[in-house]
Amino acid sequence: MKNLVKINVERCKSCGLCVHTCPKKILKIGDKANSKGFYAVEMTDQSLCIGCAFCGLICPDLALEIYREEKGE
Repeated sequence: MKNLVKINVERCKSCGLCVHTCPKKILKIGDKANSKGFYAVEMTDQSLCIGCAFCGLICPDLALEIYREEKGE
């Protein structure tokens, strides 16, 4: 399993906290609005994700789930 960030676009309100927190700068505010009119965050390059989970920790709406690659697998 690779490091993976799943984004719940319906929970995202485009605050941008995760975008500014990501050390790899691979998150951005997208150009597609969710049903509430907010432009949800998108991952630009999933392969660069290090699984640090800073984005998920900073998100006030719990819109991000982080799955990390286990060592030795």
